[in-house]
Amino acid sequence: MPIGLLALALGGFGIGLTEFGIVGLLPEVASDFTVSVSVAGYLVSGYALSVAIGAILLTLALTKVDRKQALVGLMVLFIIGNLVSAVAPTYGVLLAGRIIAALCHGAFFSVGAVVASDMVAANKKAGAISLMFGGLTVANVLGVPLGTFLGQQLGWRSTFWAITVIGVVALAGIALLVPKTERAAATSLRTELGAFKRGQVWITIAISVLAFGGVIGGFTYIAFTLTEVSGFATATVPWLLVLFGLGTFAGNLIGGKAADRGLNKALTTFLAGLTVILAAFALVAENKILTVIALLLMGGIGLATAPGLQMRSMKYAPDAPTLASGANIAAFNIGNALGAWIGGLTLAAGYGFTSPLWVGAGLSLLGLIVVAAGSIRSAAPAAASEPEPVAVQ
Repeated sequence: MPIGLLALALGGFGIGLTEFGIVGLLPEVASDFTVSVSVAGYLVSGYALSVAIGAILLTLALTKVDRKQALVGLMVLFIIGNLVSAVAPTYGVLLAGRIIAALCHGAFFSVGAVVASDMVAANKKAGAISLMFGGLTVANVLGVPLGTFLGQQLGWRSTFWAITVIGVVALAGIALLVPKTERAAATSLRTELGAFKRGQVWITIAISVLAFGGVIGGFTYIAFTLTEVSGFATATVPWLLVLFGLGTFAGNLIGGKAADRGLNKALTTFLAGLTVILAAFALVAENKILTVIALLLMGGIGLATAPGLQMRSMKYAPDAPTLASGANIAAFNIGNALGAWIGGLTLAAGYGFTSPLWVGAGLSLLGLIVVAAGSIRSAAPAAASEPEPVAVQ
């Protein structure tokens, strides 16, 4: 295994920690800057929207840049954003730091996947890509709860300082260990943008928005649900988040295998399950044992949709897989922002700390309806006008 893959995985770990590490620290941030819970939630939704923008615009802008140089530049941007967050004197500056760090997110994974696959033999490319994305998964399993624990013990700024250090180490690793790459082959902008003329591409984007809006809508304010409704002590929140992380790790693996066996069937099953578990979570949140079970299942079922959705985006855009992939990452994060925003609105309206879970259930149900509509459309004769789907390698 090329050691450069570990540098890419470490970068993915830092990015994952930046994205979701703030969730367990929202109560401390809200208190420190004297802002409402819903306003503090903008640190999640603002990040997600910035990822959506960067996933498309930066991916396009870097198509003619040496891929290693692109990764180095993206990690510099990541470090700057987290450094700004660590020293932020006001809530507005903290939000700005989050936005700066978020811009590199989608492009890093789009470019990094290509670099990772180029570092190994043809029969090991999928394993190399999964290792790089494994850093993101490990962040959910261990990084987020440990980041939350660190922030609770030493102040929320300490978590951003730790992420900044991780970014510096990852930057050094990429600069020293990742081999120099050739510039990406120039692709016609018209060809890339042509993917957006296809109905199934837009259907996939809609499903991704709603699926991730559902799970993140419920997860963004989960620290408040656990402490204010379930009655857990604040100190236990990081360890409860480990359960969510373990669920995402298992769900990602299970979801990929299920999607290989039957894409639309897998997405239908997982979105139906997510709708049920989020609604059930809202109903049983006062019971600690059932809350623990629901938290684990929410992570597992919610993130099980990700491999299938990424596969679906590439399946219907075989001539523009990079942009389609980037667009789907953008859709994930638009969904994150949508779920966090609507959940914040319900909290501000006084509907209680289980209301974001109901928001998530509603968005997941809409996603299930869109999956069904997309399946019917793909089976209809009219679907023949779209490019022939191809297997994702």
